[in-house]
Amino acid sequence: MMNYIIGAIFVVIVFSIAYAYLKPHRLHHARPLSTLALKGSYLLYLIVTLVVIYLASLSGGGVSKVFDGGEFFLFLMVIFVPTAGIFSRKMARFSGKRVRYNIIFTGVNLLMAVLALVLYRF
Repeated sequence: MMNYIIGAIFVVIVFSIAYAYLKPHRLHHARPLSTLALKGSYLLYLIVTLVVIYLASLSGGGVSKVFDGGEFFLFLMVIFVPTAGIFSRKMARFSGKRVRYNIIFTGVNLLMAVLALVLYRF
């Protein structure tokens, strides 16, 4: 019972830190829609991934037992690709390409959220 509570607290803490870092309520004045789409899709991806990890670790006997072999490698990609995308958005100067970057990574975030669900389900 205590594992369920600690796991739920961990999910809330990680999501709260991500929300504080992204500040989705603060939008860029020149590109508000693409910024909102990127931040919203990342938070959606994050909550889906955290719930999948929570369920896999508590009910499936561990993440390594739920995701075997190639599935585990895909799951590692699901974890790292969107996070690298959200961190790298401020590293380079995109200027005119920022809207395209936001839209592409919005799609990547949504695709990775669906992939996390599919990998867990099957």
